[in-house]
Amino acid sequence: MSLQDLATEALSFFKGEPSGFGLVQPVEGMLLLRHLEPSALEPTFYDPVVCLILQGRKETGIGERTLEISAGQALVVSHHLPVVSRITQAEARAPYLAMIVSLDLSMLRQLYEEVGDVHGDSTDLHALAAHEAEATLVDALSRYLALAGSPVDRKVLLSQVRREVHFRLLMAPNGGMLRQLLLHDSHASNVARAIGHLREHFRSPVSIPELASTVGMSASSLHKHFKAVTSTTPLQFLKELRLLEARRLLTAGALPVSTVAYEVGYESPNQFSREYSRKFGVSPRVERGAALGA
Repeated sequence: MSLQDLATEALSFFKGEPSGFGLVQPVEGMLLLRHLEPSALEPTFYDPVVCLILQGRKETGIGERTLEISAGQALVVSHHLPVVSRITQAEARAPYLAMIVSLDLSMLRQLYEEVGDVHGDSTDLHALAAHEAEATLVDALSRYLALAGSPVDRKVLLSQVRREVHFRLLMAPNGGMLRQLLLHDSHASNVARAIGHLREHFRSPVSIPELASTVGMSASSLHKHFKAVTSTTPLQFLKELRLLEARRLLTAGALPVSTVAYEVGYESPNQFSREYSRKFGVSPRVERGAALGA
């Protein structure tokens, strides 16, 4: 199936959906995203996924790394990342349209053990990488989406089709970081463990030397390779985690600003307010007030 045919098929799942932003799950492990107009730059958190752009264009970045991704390209996110993202090309007659598939690291690991290390990967690898999607990947994703129309096919073939999608990603030109991630004690896997620790303990004070020791690295090595993989530093990553969680709490409107500040790990509500305002362009007090309708 061609990319355009796949886009047409994907758009059919939005019939009857309200205009504007749209998000549907046609089949387990897959989301379809539609925007009818460009969007503002929005901080968000990415889990490991592959995102195939079917129509339009988007911009995604973390730290010093920003990618412009257009129709026909696949964005591979190998690690859990706090990013900023926006839709840069979309209109009602040609909406931005993307297919997002969650990645199963255990499935990737099993495949890697079967195929072995068949690629000579460069050292210039990133947790956020985009590349022109190969026809074999587009074809596998087309068959994945087609499962939505048949419960029997889905029951029998879902795991098989997801396995093929993972295999295509593992072997793709932008699959280098995924391959490195699966190697025990590689820099990519050490950074993944550091990210896991930060996500679990972001509310507590974090010592970089202690974090480095936890993942079996020196502090200088952790800083170097964390930035090489994620394009940001461990402390900056930690701050992004705290601010994104703070925004979630503030938009819920249940907690005062000072409580939110302490809840996400800040010792000073004033520092929290400054960094929140710098990140989101609005003070936490205004954010909470908007959530409460004040």
